[in-house]
Amino acid sequence: MRPSKLNLGLGLATVLSLSFAVLASCTGHPSFNDPSLSDRKFELEKFFDGQFVAHGQFQDILGTVRRQFEVKINGKWDGTNLTLVEDFVYEDGSTEQRVWTLHKTGETTWEGTAPGVIGVAKGEVKGDRFNWKYTIDLPVTAAGKPTTTTRVSFDDWIWLQSDTRAFNRAYMMKYGVTLGDVSISFEKQ
Repeated sequence: MRPSKLNLGLGLATVLSLSFAVLASCTGHPSFNDPSLSDRKFELEKFFDGQFVAHGQFQDILGTVRRQFEVKINGKWDGTNLTLVEDFVYEDGSTEQRVWTLHKTGETTWEGTAPGVIGVAKGEVKGDRFNWKYTIDLPVTAAGKPTTTTRVSFDDWIWLQSDTRAFNRAYMMKYGVTLGDVSISFEKQ
C-alpha cells in the first residue's frame, strides 16, 4: 500500500516544525565565557541609582520587530535594596508599570522580585556584564488593553557601555524555546 500525499505532507510539516523548534531552542545567547569587551566594572547599585530613559523593542525569532516602547526608570539604592520603578509606554499607547526590588546577596550576586515574577529572579555581575534570569507572567494586550498573561522566561544580559549608558538584550523563552528578544538602550539623565 502506498502512503497518501496528504500523509507525506503532514509528516514533512511535522518534521519541519520540530526541526524549527529545535533550531530555535539552540540559538546562541551570551555567556560569561565570552571575552570581556572592556575593563569597566558594572556596579548595579551605583549605575541604576537615579533617573533613566530607555528605548527598546521586541523582535521575534524570525527577526520581525513586533513591539516598540519607551521606559522611564527611577532607581533608588538605599544601601540594602535597589528599587527600580519602570514606567513603560508602548507604540500603541498602552502603558505598564513594573517595580523591581533587587537585593545584593554577595560580592557579585543579586536576587530580585517584581509583580508577575514567579519566585525570585537571580543575577550575577562579571566585569562589565550583568546576567539576570527569571520567569514572569507578561500581560498580553489587544487594542492597547491587557487581555490575559503569558508565562515566559528571560535570559537577560546588560552590558555597561559608559558611566551613563548600558545596553540590554533579553532572550524570551517558552518551554525552553527562544521566541525572540528584547533590546533596550538605557541613558542615565
